[in-house]
Amino acid sequence: MSPLPTTEVMEVTEQETGLDVGRDWEAEVIVYNCDCHTYQQVIDLFCRHIPGMTSAKAFELAWRIDHHGNTPVYQGTRKSAETIAKKLAAGGLRVAVR
Repeated sequence: MSPLPTTEVMEVTEQETGLDVGRDWEAEVIVYNCDCHTYQQVIDLFCRHIPGMTSAKAFELAWRIDHHGNTPVYQGTRKSAETIAKKLAAGGLRVAVR
């Protein structure tokens, strides 16, 4: 008997979260932990400035930043990444585009 396929693995796409998994992208926005914002402030900034971001995904990314020190929050064109990074930085977050 072969095992049943799992339904717990979900592919994340740019349309859903701003992260473009499995595709070519030019740049990504990395957000670094700074201990100066609440989770809600970070979630609000992500939802406001990252296309397709949901509150649930924003919370997950904020948790990763808090516990791992940084995480990519957007992958796409260089122009879009730079625009998003500027908006997040204007909200007080420590960001980099690579």
